[in-house]
Formats: sequence, structure tokens, C-alpha cells
Amino acid sequence: MRIQINQSEVVLIQGDITESDTDAIVNAANSELILGGGVAGAIRKKGGPTIQQECDAIGECPVGGAVITSGGNLNARYVIHAVGPRWGEGDEENKLHNATLNSLKRADEKGLRSIAFPALSTGIFGFPMDLAAKIMIQTVRGYLSQNTGIQRVVFLLFDEKGFIMFKESCLKV
Repeated sequence: MRIQINQSEVVLIQGDITESDTDAIVNAANSELILGGGVAGAIRKKGGPTIQQECDAIGECPVGGAVITSGGNLNARYVIHAVGPRWGEGDEENKLHNATLNSLKRADEKGLRSIAFPALSTGIFGFPMDLAAKIMIQTVRGYLSQNTGIQRVVFLLFDEKGFIMFKESCLKV
């Protein structure tokens, strides 16, 4: 599924984010920037130890923030580590909005043209997939409606359930 917003497009794909050919992929990170399980673990495994070493040098990132490292051995040149909220910690919707927005800002700051997102915070952090889809898509639409160098935003969802929820949200927003 593709949606045009100004000079940019939003694309929905079901697949493995670590195989993305975008300039950057977004990691669903924790505040300590430790690449453990889920998306982060897959990035660590395929990207190699360089990414974790760069995260260690950065140290930490607050919830709602995003930092950038190289992509190591990945197809993507960069990994943007976005720290989404844990469901139940308070102000989750705003924090997810900020994590998404700050990821887009990091991409623009580096002059990147394309970025791929997973469904942030929906794994072990417990954020409801349908709500995450709504917030992330609204944030991306708002950002792309302004002046940006980003030409393509991909939502790369690992499973069919996530893909369907993001697709339904795209059609509603």
C-alpha cells in the first residue's frame, strides 16, 4: 500500500526490517540502548557488534527520544534508535508521538531520503497495536506535510496482524 503526501510517499510492507534497503531503519530501543530481544535483537544479530558499541558510546536516550548510529552490516546505512513508552507508564500516547517525530528529525538532520519503522512499543513494551498504528501514521503524515527531505517512509511490519492494523489505520487517517 502506498500513500502520497506532498513530495513524499508512505509505504506499508509486511516483512523483516533488518532487510530494508532504506537509508535508515528504526530500532524499537530501550532507554539504556541495549540491543536485547525483538527488533533490537534482530538488528544486533544481522548488523554486527559495531551498532551496540556505538550505542554504548552514546550511553542512554530518554523515552520519546531518538539517537542515530551506523547500520553496521545491515543494508541500511543508519539505525535510528527510538525509545517508545512502556504501556502503563503514563503519557504513553505523547511519548510514542515524540519517539516517532524525533526519529524523523534525526533522519532529516542526516539528510536521509528514506526511513523504515517497525511498530514501536508494541512488543514487550505492551503498547496496543491499533493505537500505535494511529499515532505513528498521524505523526508521519503531519511531518511529511511540512518541509522535509524525506521522500519515503516505510512501515515494515513483521506479522500479518500488524500489517492489517497499520493498513486500516492508514485508510482512516
